[in-house]
Amino acid sequence: MSRAILPGATIGMLGSGQLGRMFAIAARRLGYRIHVFSPESDSPTGHVADLEVQANYDDLDAVAEFAQNVEVVSFEFENVHAATIDAVERYAPVHPSGRVLYTAQQRIREKTFLRNAGIPVTPFREIYTQAEIDQVTEEDVPAVLKTAAWGYDGKGQVKVETLNELQAAWDQIDNAEAVLERFVSFDCELSVVATRTHDGSMAFYGPMENRHHNHILDVSVTPLDISPAMAEEAKEIARTILTELEVVGVLCVEFFLTTEGKLLVNELAPRPHNSGHLTVDAHLSCQFEQQVRTVCGLPLGSAEQKRPAAMVNLLGDLWQDGEPNWRNALAEPNLKMHLYGKREARVGRKMGHMTVLADTPQEAVERALAARQSLTNRG
Repeated sequence: MSRAILPGATIGMLGSGQLGRMFAIAARRLGYRIHVFSPESDSPTGHVADLEVQANYDDLDAVAEFAQNVEVVSFEFENVHAATIDAVERYAPVHPSGRVLYTAQQRIREKTFLRNAGIPVTPFREIYTQAEIDQVTEEDVPAVLKTAAWGYDGKGQVKVETLNELQAAWDQIDNAEAVLERFVSFDCELSVVATRTHDGSMAFYGPMENRHHNHILDVSVTPLDISPAMAEEAKEIARTILTELEVVGVLCVEFFLTTEGKLLVNELAPRPHNSGHLTVDAHLSCQFEQQVRTVCGLPLGSAEQKRPAAMVNLLGDLWQDGEPNWRNALAEPNLKMHLYGKREARVGRKMGHMTVLADTPQEAVERALAARQSLTNRG
């Protein structure tokens, strides 16, 4: 980058959900203006943006017009078509780059890249046709069959316990291109949120331990009780990935820590990540501020953690019997609440999150879970 994009400039955001919203809040705090582009109106990001453009991502004329009115563009989700990024790049730089997005948005490309870079990954098979299905052996199951593209939060995934279940599982995902990932025995799932600037400077958050429910992240906590050597190894793997992909921006690396004490990369997300939401309250500079700094060519902020922290997601399930009791949760003095401004609460939909800081990670988890539970005490 020949010059930094300084406060007062306009940043474009593709996608208008909660990640875009928190990015926009961080950008406005630094003095930037925000334009958001998505098919939605009255969106979480639109609520805090200077301009909300409603159009489909495949409306390339609208995309081009949007790009001509901003100085740099970033995105909040992987499922952006290459043609959309190409249309933007004719008028404004995009960070992370189209190459990063191309690699991370399709599981076969992503896992092949990781394997070729010498990064440890879960054992997998590429599935394109019936021929690949027929070549699967007993050694490859139990496993999870995942669509190669457009999957998140467990969508497009089917468990395969035995070889006899494989054909039905592939039919269930409409015989789409897929990866068959062998089950591994693991102690925990963890993530490192990593950031990199144009000059190669990097900062890392975590590792964070991640606990899931129904394939959706439920709780994240940091610091994680693993050895310093293991934590450093996770960061070094993230550093290698950032370097090989020449990332400018934020990228989350999700890992399994196996029962044998080995780190295996599960997935990449070339954007801020749900597990990094706790950085807004627990770290000197959060993942969203770092996204602003990196895409605008500014120096990174400190990723130092202030206190142990735990984050719990707030899903639409909490609204099914009426409005949650916010007073109960806010009675926890060390709690920070983040609601995303979504109009409709649906089961499984991420509506917000809460972060609790405490003296120990375990105390933070216990207090965060207790605060969330108190939301359903409506008496």
